[in-house]
Amino acid sequence: MLCHTRIVTLLLAALLALGGCSETAKLPVESGYGPTPALPAPNKTLLPTVHIAPARGWPPGAKPQAAPGLRVEAFATDLDHPRWLYVLPNGDVLVAESDAPPKQENQGLRGWIAKKLMARAGSGGPSANRITLLRDGDGDGVPEVRTTFLENLHSPFGMALIGDSFYVANTDALLRYPYEQGADRITAPAQKVVDLPAGPINHHWTKNVIASRDGSRLYVTSGSNSNVAENGMAAEVNRAAILEVDPQAGTLRVFASGLRNPNGLAWHPDTGDLWTTVNERDEIGSDLVPDYMTSVRDGGFYGWPYSYFGQHVDIRVKPQRPDLVQRAIVPDYALGAHTASLGLAFYEGRLLPSRYLHGAFVGQHGSWNRRPRSGYKVVFVPFRDGKPAGQTEDVLSGFVNAAGEAMGRPVGVAVDRHGALLVADDVGDVIWRVTPDDRRAAGALPR
Repeated sequence: MLCHTRIVTLLLAALLALGGCSETAKLPVESGYGPTPALPAPNKTLLPTVHIAPARGWPPGAKPQAAPGLRVEAFATDLDHPRWLYVLPNGDVLVAESDAPPKQENQGLRGWIAKKLMARAGSGGPSANRITLLRDGDGDGVPEVRTTFLENLHSPFGMALIGDSFYVANTDALLRYPYEQGADRITAPAQKVVDLPAGPINHHWTKNVIASRDGSRLYVTSGSNSNVAENGMAAEVNRAAILEVDPQAGTLRVFASGLRNPNGLAWHPDTGDLWTTVNERDEIGSDLVPDYMTSVRDGGFYGWPYSYFGQHVDIRVKPQRPDLVQRAIVPDYALGAHTASLGLAFYEGRLLPSRYLHGAFVGQHGSWNRRPRSGYKVVFVPFRDGKPAGQTEDVLSGFVNAAGEAMGRPVGVAVDRHGALLVADDVGDVIWRVTPDDRRAAGALPR
């Protein structure tokens, strides 16, 4: 008789071999981009489509391909699953080295398979639970200082500085530390500001944070505890949402809801509107549902789990809420089905070509639920008058090799104080730095 582990291993192998093998995209991935993406009928299969690019890492000397007029070089290497980036006012670059926290409960066969799939994609290992500081004072792309800025965290992700208070969004709490300009390490104990949704399931574990322009509020992303509420709505309290935190009072409220898994947060430099990138739902076909970026309204509802991209009802969810579907806001701009769009940064620098000014860079971590694959690149969305205006452009590509293996997977993006684009790569364990290949020919703005 086969043991339980052997049975589950065979089931996993069957899922990888057969999962969605007859289900492929009918539309080009480009049709899932823009303000009015193609939204065909759902195509739910017996087994979900599983088409992962197995994590390999970069061979010596290899790197992503930059768009014409740009070049890319490694800014920092040999990191441990770098996920998110934050640039301090003095130019120091902070890197959250982090992975999912250990699961606190037995998730059964589905959970076991999910864990194995995560490992195949380059995640699910022990979390480094630290923030590393990189200091490149002269802007030559080589940090002179590399230190452990904070350690012994709990799956950290987002970071924010308000005055002399440095905030870290752990998976289960927003923490505050005292900060002195130029410090390369924090040793003072943390002060907990608020608890954040976590618990034994903690399906989407990452929590990002951004400060309001006046520093009076913090906004924290909180992903759903499921794909489409299969764990029940009681498990979704303060999830699939952006939370507004009063750091002085230590209170929070739901600022916007129905956002399945928001990650990136950024203020648009022209309008001052808050924008986010959101990962949409899985398992209804390779062409659905497009991830998206959108401006976020106070009190706005964006559909999850009852509908997607406005009023497109997801019949898998029971019971339905037609009252909520009726007021679901249509997102501003789709970013392709299953691209796992995470990182978000508006460009306000002077180094890159002027056409990037006030547009958005987006890190697309890459699909598992689409055949053929999507994402695995960094894209740029041009903006005009505070709104997306035009087609996306590839900025960094070539993260998947000819054998279908992921040499890297982009996550967080940020702009350093010199105007270069930084990209966290959590499979390659690299921070990439993008600069003009020839500043004069590229039409860079003068300093």
